[in-house]
Amino acid sequence: MNTAYLALERHFARIASLQDAIGLLGWDKEVMMPSGAAERRSENLAMLEGLRHEILTAPIMADLLDQAETAASGTDWQRANLTAMRRQHTRATALPQDLVEAHAQATTLCEIAWRDARQNSDFKALLPALTEVLNLTRAIATATGEACGLSPYDALLDSFDPGTRQADIDPLFTRLRAELPALTAAALEAQASLPPAVTPQGPFSLPRQEALGRELMQRMGFDTTRGRLDVSLHPFCGGATHDVRLTTRYREDDFIPAMMGVMHETGHALYEMGLPDAWISQPVGQSGGMTLHESQSLIMEMQFCRSAPFTRWLAPRLREAFGVADTAAGWDAQSLHRQLIHVAPGFIRVDADEVTYPAHILARFELEKALVSGDLPLADLPAAFNERIHALLGLRVPDDRQGCLQDIHWPAGLFGYFPCYALGAMTAAQLRQAACTQEPAILPAIEQGDFTPLLEWLRTHVHSRASSVPLRQIVQDATGAPLEADAYLAHLRTRYVDRAPNA
Repeated sequence: MNTAYLALERHFARIASLQDAIGLLGWDKEVMMPSGAAERRSENLAMLEGLRHEILTAPIMADLLDQAETAASGTDWQRANLTAMRRQHTRATALPQDLVEAHAQATTLCEIAWRDARQNSDFKALLPALTEVLNLTRAIATATGEACGLSPYDALLDSFDPGTRQADIDPLFTRLRAELPALTAAALEAQASLPPAVTPQGPFSLPRQEALGRELMQRMGFDTTRGRLDVSLHPFCGGATHDVRLTTRYREDDFIPAMMGVMHETGHALYEMGLPDAWISQPVGQSGGMTLHESQSLIMEMQFCRSAPFTRWLAPRLREAFGVADTAAGWDAQSLHRQLIHVAPGFIRVDADEVTYPAHILARFELEKALVSGDLPLADLPAAFNERIHALLGLRVPDDRQGCLQDIHWPAGLFGYFPCYALGAMTAAQLRQAACTQEPAILPAIEQGDFTPLLEWLRTHVHSRASSVPLRQIVQDATGAPLEADAYLAHLRTRYVDRAPNA
């Protein structure tokens, strides 16, 4: 490759190191940082984001990109890397550095304010900080959209999922909105036809829950020399390259939310750990966007870890973990599987079952579009949120803590992220269908608690490709079809309506 391209690689390696530092400081902010350090931490993160932006937008970068593109040589991966470099540069140069730093500082302070506001169910207390974040996000969306030829909301979508547009999402979400109500009703009817389920009763020791989570992470393939598990208010996966940090939250009365949260975040971690080491410090070596990222967490948690085959392996491990007799009511595989796939419309998105989960995303998708466009005043968000949840799930939200304050995404400035969850669920179902067809050893291995065949398939078809090709190409190549809702809806019918024995 030409010297201009090689110089670009060196510059982007510096940017990657800064991103790792930002990731670790961000993890610490959510997990370990004392509250009194919030203001200084916001300044630290703003400075690092500003420095990253400064390197990316330096005049020499434009010259090097022009020279490297003119030469047009190199391998497929180098050319894909150059495309990714240009994309990052275009988006960065659309934004003045003071806007980047202001946004970083505002989101840090807003996240801290969100903790207290959520605890006290007090949206008004968050309103000033969230107003600042929304205004800055709108400014970023407008400037980026103008530079990239996109609407402001598409510019936000593109920041999380390169190439995804509202026009791609609308047909898929329209189909979900049309078919899910009847499917949910059928799932609830099928569930009601079964004898009453026996549920294990707590309390469940938090140290035992933590030990169980660590065991399951390693069973799934998590490398404990390159990551760790901690506790946070909102479960997430973050950290840095070769230092993947994931978190969960525990409840003494129910071990399932924390356990499944660990499996979900481990799916994210395995994707990060599976990205190609040869491109570790380059844009092309980063994940292929948040739809792919969410698909990797959901294929683990929802598609396989809630499946009947895995539950048959899991049941005796759970009895052992909590010191329960083999004959204890509610601890057999069938009873546990019924708990893992229980359908019940609820207020909390992260605890929602597969069938009702998309409704939470549809509500947030509609609301954040209106917030970004200005059609919905921010002060009216709680009432609008409650109206959408009632319309889609039939629930009356009792307070802001269980309503619009439950998620950290908007305080963190992550407008445009929520659609990736539903798109990820569709991608996960489509990948599972292809994986089990192409590699018949996967399901028998899962029933033995062995994720090796599945992880090898994902490493080959998803993880190792990183950002070398777009999301839709990865899905097409892996499954033989474009991303669509068919596999996801078929999966829901098979597991929740037909109650198939291996679903």
